[in-house]
Amino acid sequence: MTPRIPVIVGPTAGGKTDLSLLVAEMLAHRTGRPAEIISADSVQIFRGLDIGSAKPTLLECRGIPHHLINIVEPEASYTVHQWLGDAERTIDDIRSRGHLPIVVGGTHLYIKALLDGLFDAPQPDPALRARLTARGLTALRSELERVDPAAALRIHPNDLRRTVRALEVFHQTGTPISVLQSQWDRQHPRRPDLHVFALLWPTELINRRINQRVGAMRERGLVEEVRRLSPRLGSQAREALGYKQVLEALAGRMSPDDAFEQIKIETRRFAKNQRTWLRRLSQHEYYTGLALSEGPNPSHAAQIIGQCVGPE
Repeated sequence: MTPRIPVIVGPTAGGKTDLSLLVAEMLAHRTGRPAEIISADSVQIFRGLDIGSAKPTLLECRGIPHHLINIVEPEASYTVHQWLGDAERTIDDIRSRGHLPIVVGGTHLYIKALLDGLFDAPQPDPALRARLTARGLTALRSELERVDPAAALRIHPNDLRRTVRALEVFHQTGTPISVLQSQWDRQHPRRPDLHVFALLWPTELINRRINQRVGAMRERGLVEEVRRLSPRLGSQAREALGYKQVLEALAGRMSPDDAFEQIKIETRRFAKNQRTWLRRLSQHEYYTGLALSEGPNPSHAAQIIGQCVGPE
């Protein structure tokens, strides 16, 4: 019997990386088969975006191979379609060598695509996208609120890229993207070999951890990292949480203190959005919620995961 693949999800600053490393070591010890980790993080894919993405260092990886980290230059763009293809090829490669894959990350759109495939939406239309972008964010938000209020509630008011995509789909199909995505939720999972483990934190506690992480990023040199990278950041990377706010500070449009307060606010808002995604992911055939509190015991969570994913 082939063990199911653990898929560790949860809010930012929730301890997913540390837990995935413990699970990898535990599974390797229990089965005698090395485990390898596949990242499902839309910022850690970029080379150089290290501090702001909480990318694990070489030392922190503890010799365990990590995949889909540092695979894209900061000037480039990278889609969920590309990640899904890369992730499935990586899973197949790891298994072909007799090793055990573990998927971990907080980009829950990536996880949803891995579980259920991509929802039925048209391919991007560069000409239409350019016309929409030229109209400006205020006009686009107004239209989105009119034609797809559900998407407008979900997409951050300052998120130009996702606003344009939602309207692009509506113009191409006549159907709101939120409707297409709700149909996507009703699909039967295509990957019963995956077991989702969701780290569930009380809001107050995860917000406290987020604030602490943002403070640590500042101390580790996030401003210097962004300053060094700024000439190379493409449109996707410069919108990444943390990088966008520090770029504003470097441009003199806000103070560094205000920038880091904005990072905390936006990260807490992002964590709220992640909780919405977790409710959707909980519909998967194999799903286990791991309720956490102050001072969690990651070893206990790792044992639960080990008991669920496969035979002794």
